[in-house]
Amino acid sequence: MLLVIVRLPWAGDLGIHAATVERLRHRLLDPGNPLVDENTPSPYYSPWMVFLGLLARLTGLSVWVVLRIGALISLPLLVTGVWRYVRTLSAHRLAPPLALLCLVLLWGTEVFNWSGFLGLNSLALTVAYPSAFTLGLAFHFWAMLTRALKSPPAGWAVFLGLGVMWAVILLSHQFTGVVTTLGALATVVGARAGREVWPRLLAAGALGVLILALWPYYDFFALFQVSGLEEIHRSLYKHLFVRFGLVLFGVAALAVRARRDRRDPLVLFFLLGASMFTAGGLSGHYSWGRVLPAVLIPAQLAAAVEVAGAVRGRIRAVAAGVLAAALAVGAWTQAQTLGYVVGRKALPGPLAEKYQEPWTGYQWITPWVHYGDVVMAKQFAERGIPAYGPYTVEPGYPDFFLPDEKKRQAAVRTYFEAGQPRGARLGVLKSYGVRWVVQRPSDGGLPLGDPTLRRVASGPGGQVLYEVVR
Repeated sequence: MLLVIVRLPWAGDLGIHAATVERLRHRLLDPGNPLVDENTPSPYYSPWMVFLGLLARLTGLSVWVVLRIGALISLPLLVTGVWRYVRTLSAHRLAPPLALLCLVLLWGTEVFNWSGFLGLNSLALTVAYPSAFTLGLAFHFWAMLTRALKSPPAGWAVFLGLGVMWAVILLSHQFTGVVTTLGALATVVGARAGREVWPRLLAAGALGVLILALWPYYDFFALFQVSGLEEIHRSLYKHLFVRFGLVLFGVAALAVRARRDRRDPLVLFFLLGASMFTAGGLSGHYSWGRVLPAVLIPAQLAAAVEVAGAVRGRIRAVAAGVLAAALAVGAWTQAQTLGYVVGRKALPGPLAEKYQEPWTGYQWITPWVHYGDVVMAKQFAERGIPAYGPYTVEPGYPDFFLPDEKKRQAAVRTYFEAGQPRGARLGVLKSYGVRWVVQRPSDGGLPLGDPTLRRVASGPGGQVLYEVVR
């Protein structure tokens, strides 16, 4: 993973996180929209990203160096968080390292990548995302909460600190915040805490809610009114067995723990996550599928803890053998992750066939396109160009705080759609102050040779940078 951070493969949402740091570097207190030239709030302006933006502003380091520094903070935070939390579940010395292996390898026979999911390949692509930092903080939060609830309970300062951590987690990655909250509920119920703990828990929760309400960069509670996320997350309910089938070993381990103690925190954590995930699938609220780590994490940890702590003899040998085989299958499934370090050519044939090349960047436009310039481009390019400082006409990612998002989408369609009159295309360029166009010959738009466009540079995949001549 350290070598992956050196390469920092680009895919998915890395562009928007880079753009967020870039905006905060230039205008820390009022950064505006990270993707388009509008002064709107954004949930991407989280405490973690504000810290990285401040780091970029104070040091002058490039956004890519800052994201690597963020990853170098998040990775040890995650490892130590898992280590500390597992220590609250088992005193066996093999439990923490085995838990780390289970978290990254005990998945399925098909690679699944999504922020907030800890599969090895997924983590390699998202280690510089806020979700990696938030997951690491979540494990530390669960460990601290578990210890704080033991008799005699921790003091008020510890519980208030937990309230602050909970708010930072929710602000930094909202979906992981839901997972963290379910884990905390399971921990509290499983701890069978006495009455003296409840006032401290309530105070911690109240402080957390107060921080959420006062956060200046966006309205956290407005996120509860957001719609339109269901279709994006429908895929979370598909191909469950091939993506997560190896986790069934952990489900069996949870059954063993449930027989010993029905209020076992990992069992309760799993049941809460599974209930919400199932409810989302049945009701059509597919965005609830982002709670899936609350199903996977307790099962993966249970597998590690039960095997590490099993009594010696035939049962332990069989359990260890089955888990070793499952981990080997998981390791082979995700071995293509090595390609992010050594490249496709160095991989054996079977792995090279599975390997997906990272995205190519847009540094090739930066000699001409400057910070704050507006670029007309289609969606894939829209996910990369703002990482270098420019804006695009429409955001490459859903933006629920942008009131004219649909209007901007229609404007981009008007520019690129076949059959549109030249005047309509020119009107779009003028309305949004477009100075540059990035397109392929097959994209549409103004035809080659139009006097409004001057060819400036060529990029990968047949892309061309044009300057808009006024």
